[in-house]
Amino acid sequence: MRYNRLGTTGLFVSELCLGTMIFGKPEAKYAAAGGLEYREVEAIMDCAINAGVNFIDTADVYSGGQAEELIGRAVKTLGAKRSDLVIATKAGHATGRGPNQAGNSRGHLMRQVKESLRRLDTDYIDLYQLHGWDPATPIDEALRALEDMVAQGYVRYVGVSNWAAWQVAKAMGVSGQQNLAKLQSYQGYYSLVGRDAEREVLPMLASEALSMIVFSPLAGGYLTGKYRDGKQSGRRSTIQFPPVDEGRGTLVLEAMDAICGARGLSMEAVALAWLRHQPEVTSIVLGITRVEQLEANLGCTEVELSAEELAQLDKASALPMEYPGWMIANGSTERQALMDTGLRPSQEG
Repeated sequence: MRYNRLGTTGLFVSELCLGTMIFGKPEAKYAAAGGLEYREVEAIMDCAINAGVNFIDTADVYSGGQAEELIGRAVKTLGAKRSDLVIATKAGHATGRGPNQAGNSRGHLMRQVKESLRRLDTDYIDLYQLHGWDPATPIDEALRALEDMVAQGYVRYVGVSNWAAWQVAKAMGVSGQQNLAKLQSYQGYYSLVGRDAEREVLPMLASEALSMIVFSPLAGGYLTGKYRDGKQSGRRSTIQFPPVDEGRGTLVLEAMDAICGARGLSMEAVALAWLRHQPEVTSIVLGITRVEQLEANLGCTEVELSAEELAQLDKASALPMEYPGWMIANGSTERQALMDTGLRPSQEG
């Protein structure tokens, strides 16, 4: 297990993160995603912690708050040392039907952080993330609320999830100008069949030194191959999340098949290993329903893909070029070559 630095902080998180959306009994819409009871949660957390996973991600809305409660209970029961764990949660999604029970307003966030602390049965949250963009709340209001949480000791570090690159860049500018707590992480979707983040988000994260925390690394199970030709029922048969371009997806699965056959690896191991090779990825959130699944996924830490294998996967999964990407690529080729080699174009060869 490798440990990577979170953003520009001195905090290190495990390269694999325990996801908890399926802890507790979720709403009907997400019922197929899990519904784990306490004993199952305790066994999974015990296995993860013993394997070196120190990073646990949850949210105030997962199973209506049950996920946070189960995490807090398991930490105490297992006798885990709180300072050895990095617990992350999120806020901003609707926790009720009222107009002020959702979003990134100061009132909602300050209420929710206290509720999360209570449910997690902890004095502080290591990473507090805004679960989504709120068009109704000025960005400086949300950032000031996060700053006050840090100042009051409720929260150690802050991040966001599912924002556009320009929104993160704006937040970084505002926080720098007003001397507010700096964003350190971005939680978003990224996989072999979902590389959209490479267009704007990942270059922005690299530029601003923010960590990428990946959710749905297996595209809701698609990259296990079990949903080929619509043969398998499960989460994706209930809700198509995240969406997958089946045409490109088929090519990716075929490329993975070749590597799995040659190396004797599982589809999951290849998909997760590919993410581990991506430089902006700090940690990968695993959605686990049973200990055996966790143990299988942990095996990806032993898998190193060759340059040829990475090239095969890249060719099968590469995004089509869009504007302004192709113009930037065409216009910056010589300058990039100069930066990489130190040679002017006329000197090459």
